[in-house]
Amino acid sequence: MGFMDRVAPVVDETIATLAGTKFVEDPIAGVKYSRATSIISSAYKRHGKILETAIREGLRESNRHSVWQDDIFRVSRAADGLASSLSLDECAKSVLPYGDAVRTLQIDLLAFDNADRTMRAYEIKRGNGHFDAGKIRSIRRDLMCIQVLLRSYGEFCKFQPMGAESRIIFYYGIRSLPRPWSLDKSELDQHFGFPIIELVEKANDYFKDRLHALLEAKP
Repeated sequence: MGFMDRVAPVVDETIATLAGTKFVEDPIAGVKYSRATSIISSAYKRHGKILETAIREGLRESNRHSVWQDDIFRVSRAADGLASSLSLDECAKSVLPYGDAVRTLQIDLLAFDNADRTMRAYEIKRGNGHFDAGKIRSIRRDLMCIQVLLRSYGEFCKFQPMGAESRIIFYYGIRSLPRPWSLDKSELDQHFGFPIIELVEKANDYFKDRLHALLEAKP
C-alpha cells in the first residue's frame, strides 16, 4: 500500500465531516459565505491530523526509520517533577526510567533512527498561528517529560538507543519554542535524512483540492 493509499482515507474522512458542518446563516454574509466561513474554520483545526498522518506515513517510506505513534505514553511523577524544576537544556542531559504513570500523553510520531541509533519523539503542530502563554507552558512541560523518559522508553520498545530527542514540529514556521527543540517544514528533509516534504505536500495538495471543491459546491 503506497503513501497516498494510507493518507487519502484520512483526508476523505475529514472532507466528509466538513461537508456535514452545521452553520448559522449570518444576515450580512448570507448562506454561501456563512457556510464557507464555518467550513474553513473547521478545516484549519482538522488539518493538524492530516499533517500528523502525512509526516508519519511519509517517514514510513524511509528505510532507516522504525515509525509508530503512542496514544498512552506514560509520564511518571518523577518526570513531572523534573520538568517543573529543570531547564530544557538540563532535561536534555537527564534520563529517568519509563514505566510508572501518573498521567499519559499522546505522541504523534515516534521514530527510531537505525542509522544513528537515536530514539526521537515529535509533537506535530500546523505552526501557522500563535499559542497563548498557558498553552506554551503545557507544550514545554510535556516536551521535557518526554525527553527525560524517551531513552528508557526506546529500551522498553526493545531498541538499543544511543541517544534520545524530543521535538515539536511547527510545520509552517511560527514557533512557540526555540531551536533546537523545534523544527519547521524547511528543516525536515535534512533532519530526517529523507525527502519527506514532497510527500507531505502531496497530501496537502489533495486536501486543498478536495476542500476547494467542497467550498465551490452549492449548499
